[in-house]
Amino acid sequence: MDPIKCCAIGAGLATLTFHVPFILALPSLFTLHSVLERNPLSPSGTICDRFKLSSSQVKLYQTLDEVLSDPEIELVLIGTPNDTHYALVKAALQAGKHVLVDKPVTPSVQEAKELSELSKRTGKVLYAFQNRRWDQDYLALKKLLDLPESDPQSLGTIVEFESHFDRYRLGLKGSWKDEPRPAAGLIYDLGSHLIDQTLCLFGRPATITAFASNLRGIGHPDVDDNFTIHMHYPAGSALPYPFTAILRAHPLSVRSPQPRFILLGQKGSYIKHGVDIQEEQLKTLSAIPPPILTATTTNVNPEYLITSPSSGYGREPNSLWGTLEHATTDSDGKTTFVKSVWPSEEPGCYANLYRNLAAAIRENAELKVKWEEATAVVEMIELAKKSVREGKTIVVQ
Repeated sequence: MDPIKCCAIGAGLATLTFHVPFILALPSLFTLHSVLERNPLSPSGTICDRFKLSSSQVKLYQTLDEVLSDPEIELVLIGTPNDTHYALVKAALQAGKHVLVDKPVTPSVQEAKELSELSKRTGKVLYAFQNRRWDQDYLALKKLLDLPESDPQSLGTIVEFESHFDRYRLGLKGSWKDEPRPAAGLIYDLGSHLIDQTLCLFGRPATITAFASNLRGIGHPDVDDNFTIHMHYPAGSALPYPFTAILRAHPLSVRSPQPRFILLGQKGSYIKHGVDIQEEQLKTLSAIPPPILTATTTNVNPEYLITSPSSGYGREPNSLWGTLEHATTDSDGKTTFVKSVWPSEEPGCYANLYRNLAAAIRENAELKVKWEEATAVVEMIELAKKSVREGKTIVVQ
């Protein structure tokens, strides 16, 4: 199939670290046609400068109208501030473009639903960038949960799940994420990932109880920098027994490596430390001056670097593999605990999201991240924020 011609809107973290590297590394599927950068610091723009691309390869636009009126552009990649997503996606769909938009897809559920209807009317693919479904640690967790109860490594019926995205960060980064604007704050930022993974694993909860604040007392007081969200599941919904998923992000966690998953079951437990390494690997790659990610590179296969497990991409060190602990009881009723390692065998691979996106556009393949699922994430965020404001547990309809 012909490569899909893309325009990257914005030149921030999402574009530099995620979208452009994969678009360049999958030349059989995509072509970086253009970039929209409203205030470029050079004539060629941030993207071309960073990846050593020429203006003959990639056009630089400074207005949205230029992008929307260009008939060659098939797909727009939106990695701009959260409160701009709705207007940009709407305009792109109305102009007949397919869209990949960063999470959270919109500040509100109502906006997400409107975009869903517009996507259906225009017949264009609308894809949410929930990339952490392809994290190595998450894939290892899914494999563990899929074990039949008869397997000796099974944890049995799960009774509690914790998912963490903790950090040790004393100051602000100085980005739009620190500003009091729609869809700002940590629940919208990191909460989008933790909620999405939890919904994929266990489905919709019955109730939500959430706590959040500006813990460090820096920046605007209305912008939360930590949260704890309890997603409650009654007996017989996700699992046979009452079950709670606890999602946490803390900015003052003095630990290395940080905890990632804690899973408690009737027969055993699982604890995993360390976060998926793909983002750090991508930051390193996109910071290297030579054009190692471009399709014109002669000494390096670009697809090999970030799309092939044999390159080492997406593989965490064995020291970060999770630990299982099982309880065994002998004939005298004495309980002993046996530890073992649960390997993270399947490497993380964000490239699979882009491969699925291309297949959806060219072959009408089923979306791995459905828009209704991304809308549900925003719904859970709204309910969590309501729980924080009202100081009570909120029922999920």
